[in-house]
Amino acid sequence: MPLITLAIACLILVTLGYVAVCAVSPFGTCRKCNGFGFAMDTDRKGRPKRGKSCRRCKATGKRIRVGRWLFNRAQRIYREGTDTPRTEATR
Repeated sequence: MPLITLAIACLILVTLGYVAVCAVSPFGTCRKCNGFGFAMDTDRKGRPKRGKSCRRCKATGKRIRVGRWLFNRAQRIYREGTDTPRTEATR
């Protein structure tokens, strides 16, 4: 198998795998707070303590994946573009 065909097959496999992950689990852990929902700080003695709430995930610890965000945006654009207004005859 030529090298380019193998590369294309690998890219398709990775893409389909990511699509499957986005379909099964649309939310991933927040990269900023590691899923805690808040930053970890240390007190003056060096012990860990709770810090400020995470602004990126709004203290939930979860963020929507990029692929799912793109899918949701495409669905919204499609729905808004194909929506036909109701007329008196269709009511």
